[in-house]
Amino acid sequence: MSTLQNEIFKAITDMKSKCPLVHNITNYVVMQITANALLAVGASPVMTFEKEEFEDMLSIASSLVINIGTLTKTSIEAMHSACEIANKKNVPFVLDPVGAGATKLRTKTAIDLIKNYSPKVVRGNASEIMVLAGESIKTKGVDSSANVNMALESGKYLAKEYNTVVSISGETDIITDGDKVLYVKGGSHLMPLNTGMGCTSTAITAAILAVSEPLIAATSAMCIMASAAEKASKKSDAPASFAVAFIDELYKLDISDASKRVSL
Repeated sequence: MSTLQNEIFKAITDMKSKCPLVHNITNYVVMQITANALLAVGASPVMTFEKEEFEDMLSIASSLVINIGTLTKTSIEAMHSACEIANKKNVPFVLDPVGAGATKLRTKTAIDLIKNYSPKVVRGNASEIMVLAGESIKTKGVDSSANVNMALESGKYLAKEYNTVVSISGETDIITDGDKVLYVKGGSHLMPLNTGMGCTSTAITAAILAVSEPLIAATSAMCIMASAAEKASKKSDAPASFAVAFIDELYKLDISDASKRVSL
């Protein structure tokens, strides 16, 4: 394996051995899906939105997920509070700007969180990343209406502007720190037919971020997703059975296969 592939292999192995606790402030649609995925890959999930718990929870958690999928005034306040505490305690966090561009509230919330709290990784689809970089594009619901390659320059700009890593999901995933650009191939045509696949990528990114630097963590997560989804699609040809097979493949993950999905 190449040096890069060895780094991916090590990051996934370290995550599995350390079983990091990942604090998730995520959307209600995907809570069970992402919790099961984290358990399957060897991490430990906790979901809480209550601000009174954050000080204690982020004292023991290894990383934090901020997912804006189901916004309320209360959840927005909670996200700001959690990010502030995470920064104070040096707990790295991943931002998933679900649906940025679909409404002014979603876009403003995502941009405020990036500007004020410096997430280590921003993980979204092409449309979301282009919106956050200030480009003019419309999103249809929370699904991407832009090609991943169209978002590359936006991703590089966003990464440099806010000193973060940007992970863009698509048929070929693109991960960049503004200078380096990495690509991950794999996955399945059934992934878009299951809600929460992007959110699962974000949760797994946070798990690996607990043990690795951001660029490798973000890339490793996409490698895991690509490998597990491709293998699951060989066992299922429909969305519901694919979802079950996908969790099974996360649990049975071939780390060597996953790490070979990356290229420069």
